[in-house]
Amino acid sequence: MSKPKLIKFEEYKQFPNTFDVEDTANKGQWRKIFGNDNPIVIELACGKGDYTVGLARMNPEVNYIGIDIKSNRMWTGAKAALDEKLTNVRFLRTHIDHITEFFDTNEVDEIWITFADPQPHKPRKRLSSYKFLNLYRQIAGERTLVNIKTDSDLFYESSLEQAQQDQLTILSKIDNVYLMNPVPEFLKIQTYYEKMWLGMGRTIKYCQFVLGNCESQPIEEED
Repeated sequence: MSKPKLIKFEEYKQFPNTFDVEDTANKGQWRKIFGNDNPIVIELACGKGDYTVGLARMNPEVNYIGIDIKSNRMWTGAKAALDEKLTNVRFLRTHIDHITEFFDTNEVDEIWITFADPQPHKPRKRLSSYKFLNLYRQIAGERTLVNIKTDSDLFYESSLEQAQQDQLTILSKIDNVYLMNPVPEFLKIQTYYEKMWLGMGRTIKYCQFVLGNCESQPIEEED
């Protein structure tokens, strides 16, 4: 039987690899926290942290930070990282809208967005919308890679449309990850939600583009 949420909330706060909404003093200090100058990769809306931990296992020379507002979910990834003694993993509880309070200019080297809410009625709230791309540019350099893995046609297509409108360099565009032969190791990592969507017969998509230094604009007029 899984632990109740309240117990996970409290344990998350006590874990040595986790940070909470009040820890804004860490802005600009993440490489000191990790104790090295390795690249910093963030996973946004990381859920249980499956991708954060999976990438960290594959790349011990890279620092990974999973970010979500629900610590009872991140508890799973934080506990797994501790059990496996992964020193290149941290988790941060905050709303993505507040991310500039926790990271300094050019502090982030790569961004992952995995199975985020496609927000069908609120395009501005999609994590790949113009609003969020402009937010990411405040903490990441123009050469930063943005990786998106999703089961949602809407999220996938709107992300590519935004990148094309901004004239960003699109490095990869894969309509069905599991038709690739072979599937790259970094795309074989499956989150809790991906397994669920695959079980429903959904197709998994992936794209990667360069963040750039432009100011993104809305794809269309929004209410």
